[in-house]
Amino acid sequence: MPIRIVPATLRDLSYVAANLRPEDRAEIDCQLDHWSPALLALTALQGFAYVAELDGNPEAGFGAAEQRSGLWIAWSWGTRRTRRCVPEITRFFHAVLGPQVAARGAWRVEARALAENDLALRWLDRLGATQRCRLPGYGRNGEDFFLYDWIRTSNLGESRNHVSLSKTTGTEAAAAGADRAGQGRAGAGSSTSL
Repeated sequence: MPIRIVPATLRDLSYVAANLRPEDRAEIDCQLDHWSPALLALTALQGFAYVAELDGNPEAGFGAAEQRSGLWIAWSWGTRRTRRCVPEITRFFHAVLGPQVAARGAWRVEARALAENDLALRWLDRLGATQRCRLPGYGRNGEDFFLYDWIRTSNLGESRNHVSLSKTTGTEAAAAGADRAGQGRAGAGSSTSL
């Protein structure tokens, strides 16, 4: 089962969004009032967006979009076969996506996860994100979420409470050549979490 990470297309993201695993559908449903697979896919194409293919079939979409100067939102959602793609997405996150975001001047990258989405919570921990707080009633029907982040620290070094964005994701220098997809800065992006 070869897994490939490729730049996202509207078609591939629409397919993934139309075939979401129940946990991801629940997370999206309680954050967006009105959405469709095509609208979710179109929104996700802002910023850096990638698809994990399993045996040539798109199974997960993920990426990051700039919300304002220095603040980025990381997101990910997928089909029932997403679990098989997680190790390769994690490697790609550290080698390519993180450095791309850092090279664009990110000071903070946030991700939110539905409190019941155990896979997302465990994965964010493995990605080196810091769980900042519980967000009671964040969902439109009162669902609780957790806020995670990666913070780029100053040249004074890391504080005890912050994970360095550049240390988590690799050096910024590596990012200069990593933007093979030609994707640029994002305007608004999906707030759907990793």
